[in-house]
This record gives sequence, structure tokens and C-alpha cells, in this order.
Amino acid sequence: MALVLREEPSEGVKLLRLNRPDARNALNTALRKELASHFQELSSDETARCIVITGDDKAFAAGADLKEIVDDTPVEIMNRNVRRFWNVISSCPVPVIAAVRGVALGGGCELALHADIIVAGENARFAQPEVCVGVMPGGGGTQRLVRAIGKYQTMKLVLTGEPISGRDAFTMGLASEVVPDDAVLDRALEMARKIASLPPISIRLTKEVTLAGADAALDTGLLMERRLFEMMFATADQKEGMNAFIEKRKPDFAGR
Repeated sequence: MALVLREEPSEGVKLLRLNRPDARNALNTALRKELASHFQELSSDETARCIVITGDDKAFAAGADLKEIVDDTPVEIMNRNVRRFWNVISSCPVPVIAAVRGVALGGGCELALHADIIVAGENARFAQPEVCVGVMPGGGGTQRLVRAIGKYQTMKLVLTGEPISGRDAFTMGLASEVVPDDAVLDRALEMARKIASLPPISIRLTKEVTLAGADAALDTGLLMERRLFEMMFATADQKEGMNAFIEKRKPDFAGR
């Protein structure tokens, strides 16, 4: 049975569904490998304009599969090299939307944090409960959270392990939108179709410079932004987009 189901619900939109329902989509090595393989393929797929990742109505992902690692030594944990799977996702040039219903715990919350946009259900549950089982976040939770929601909200999550609702996640800046649980995937796909309809070079470079500039000095980020803005005037899509706006018609973006 495939651990990740891949669909194309509309042109340019790729949907990845985590598929370990009996384990609440816990992230074992096999699932991580399969997910990373899909992201690797889609990163070089010119037809991929936006990726949506989701689980099911009960779980986005319930974190690492503890049964797989409970008896590991530090060297065995190091040799698993889980970081390589995360790196494939974080380096994906295609915009990624996480559609989160149910629980997003530990590694599941960290997986959502690798997305560019998070659409959360009102009753979704986000948490970093690693301290409750004697460890700590290891997939970027401490670092990505503090950049997303600041020190004090992050410390509350990582030091207590307590869950927060999708609505609370939105309030603190962890989610882009919060919607009724049964509308999460539809809203994420609607947003993905909108992104997929826009000029792909512009979208990819906008994602690239936003992420690169986040950890750079402001002047460096502004310089990168300015140079990429200037470069966009070498694309056919810039001419098409501006002329379509002037002529009051729908643009036809070709990705050139």
C-alpha cells in the first residue's frame, strides 16, 4: 500500500495525501522516504505549480513513529539521517500548502512548518510534545516556530508540550487561515489553483527571495529582492501580465 497518495485535482496542482490511517499518519522511515521522493520529483516537474499536502480528517500527522526509535542509540539515531528527508521538502522551489485537519503533533507540526502556507481546521490540534516523552523537537520545531510566532509562544509550546487548536494557531500566527474542519482541503485547493494560475517564474522567485531574505540582513534581503524584480522584466510573462492588465483582459502566462 502506498504511504503517500499523489493526485492532480486540477492543472498545475499536485495533492499529496499521507496514508497511514491506522497509525494516525505517524512519520516512520518508509513514509518519510516516500514523501521525500515525491517532493524530489515535483521539484523538477515543470507542470507542478503548487503542492498541497494533507492527511485525513483525524490526523495530519501524529509525529514520529516512536515504536521505530524507542530503543535506538544516539549513533543509530544519527545514522537514520532523517534531516535529509526534511531538506528535500524545505528546498522545494514549488509553493507548498499544508491542509491540516485533526492532529499535527511533533514531527507532524514540523512538517506543516515546512509549508509556505498553512490552512488549519478550527479543531485541528498543533503541538510539540517531545518533552513529554523525554526528548525534544528534532525536525526544526524549536527553530522554525520561533521564527514564525516568536520566543514566548514558542517556549510555551516546546516546554509544556500542550496542544493548541487551529483557531489558536491562527491567532498566534502559526496558521495562515482557519476554516471549518470540513472546508480545509477545499480551501487549500482553491488557494493552490489561484497560485497555479499565476506566472510560475514570478511565483518561484518570490518564494525563493522571501525565504532567503528571512535570515539575511535587511539591506541584503532588499538587494536580492531588487535584483530579482529587475530580472523579471526579461520574462515573457511580465510583458503578458502588464499588457493584459492595460488591455483589461485575462493574461495567458506561459512560464517564459
